[in-house]
Amino acid sequence: MSGDSEDYIYDEDSGEWLPASELAAKRAAEDTVEVRDAVGNLLADGDAVTLIKDLDVKGAGQTLKRGTLIPSIRLTGDAQEIDCKYPGIKGLVLRAEFVRKR
Repeated sequence: MSGDSEDYIYDEDSGEWLPASELAAKRAAEDTVEVRDAVGNLLADGDAVTLIKDLDVKGAGQTLKRGTLIPSIRLTGDAQEIDCKYPGIKGLVLRAEFVRKR
């Protein structure tokens, strides 16, 4: 007997008994949210984006102009919101509909 005793869990969706690791991977894939920019490009952590319109940043008293480069984004798990770092603005969150992948 090898030390390969993985638990099997009943998957309600498929009606099958699956190894616990396989079921966990399947559920993680279902939870993955696709984030797409204004023209439909798939975005990922670390992508550089540019703004497609001027945006007033509430609380910062600043307007980010169309064409502004945001060098590195971070996905939040929301289909439309992306975390961004920009000099002088803390906690900047942009909507994916207002950016285009570089």
